[in-house]
Amino acid sequence: MAKIWQGSSNAGSLDPDVESYLCSLPFDRRILAEDLECSAAHAAMLGATGIIPAQDAAALVQELKAMLEEHHSGKLPIDESSEDIHSFIEAELTRRLGEAGKAVHAGRSRNDQVAVAFRLYLKRAYGRTIAEVQGVLKALLDLAEAQVETLMPGYTHLQRAQPVSLAHHLLAWAAALERDRGRLRDGLERADECPLGSGALAGSGLAIDREATAQALGFARPTRNTMDSVADRDAYAEYAAAAAGLMVHLSRAAEDIALWASAEYAFVRVGDKASTGSSIMPQKRNPDPAELIRGKSARVLGGLQALLVLQKGLPYAYNRDLQEDKELFFDIEAAANTSLRAFAALVRALEPDPARMRAALDAGFLEATDVAEYLVREGIPFRTAYLAAKDLVNACLAADRRPADYSGAELAGLHPAFAEARVDGAGLRAYLEPEACVARRSQTGGPAAVRVREEITRLKKLLG
Repeated sequence: MAKIWQGSSNAGSLDPDVESYLCSLPFDRRILAEDLECSAAHAAMLGATGIIPAQDAAALVQELKAMLEEHHSGKLPIDESSEDIHSFIEAELTRRLGEAGKAVHAGRSRNDQVAVAFRLYLKRAYGRTIAEVQGVLKALLDLAEAQVETLMPGYTHLQRAQPVSLAHHLLAWAAALERDRGRLRDGLERADECPLGSGALAGSGLAIDREATAQALGFARPTRNTMDSVADRDAYAEYAAAAAGLMVHLSRAAEDIALWASAEYAFVRVGDKASTGSSIMPQKRNPDPAELIRGKSARVLGGLQALLVLQKGLPYAYNRDLQEDKELFFDIEAAANTSLRAFAALVRALEPDPARMRAALDAGFLEATDVAEYLVREGIPFRTAYLAAKDLVNACLAADRRPADYSGAELAGLHPAFAEARVDGAGLRAYLEPEACVARRSQTGGPAAVRVREEITRLKKLLG
């Protein structure tokens, strides 16, 4: 198949290895639908502005729409000898329409043809990923709503720290995902510019109407600078950056799940729909989706770096290096979306063990901060109260007792702050119950049930 850049006087042909190396058809065929849509909008504009005869424009639009329908139904065979998907479209139009098919490229270059088709694909990719994030949020909210009263240890440095609820922990994951959703939505807004009509880099000397094609394709506006239009890949890097942050959050949550599912924690069981067995150890159930999400996150992070490095040394405007962007982008999008779907299924498969979580609160002195705060409420300065609580914990360790086991007299003998505050053992005991510790933390964003339920309601309203 002749290349669209070859003239009739070209006697030579590319080395087969070079031709194969330059060919982008194996991956840019993914944007065939978008290219057909953009070509139809361009052809309609050429007719409306009188650049080509109206009947030729109508024939082009009709045939491009027919090709799109054939593509969606799997009946459009792609000529595998084509240099790229853009060349294939023009050659197929010429085969079907003759001379009229050759008119479709007036007022554009492959540079802006690629840019607009890929940008239209990108807009839809943003929408797909946002929808997947919302699916994960729904799964988290469904589980959280059922676990508002389920208490568990919260951790710092992988050490038991303070009591929280399982719902509060799940909402921590949701908070990160809500930010990811926001970044994707912001990126989509910035990506909503149409490069069509930018030509190779300097637009066209023909009287094209960029506003008309942008509107026809559903873009908010044309791009601001024709040279930047064909050089810019910011929108794809921004999607990749949002996806990378998203995958980091999924990976961290997946690590939590892997820990919780271990025998050492045993806070949850991962149901059969999201766990696999061992080929040699019959007793094993492995949280494989959680582990593979951690692995996929590395792939997305690497793809982001590759997209950025790809651009860093390129002179303006277009360079063939940018052909690499699509393969990278498609891989990033696929990894992000499949990971989101797998994570949602993993969350739905979690079977919490409330008794095991509650029992874990009885070891590690998770109520120690509350001892200090109890003294603060009685007028003791916090640092003094902290030291008194620390002395109590040390005494408990030495005597194998719990803070709630001490009488007022015993407490007074451990540190002067307890005597000064006239701490009553029974009153402190009730204060230190894990349920009371969680319920007191009712500030905005806290783990108290009232706040957790408010947050669940807010997020549900956000998702619509």
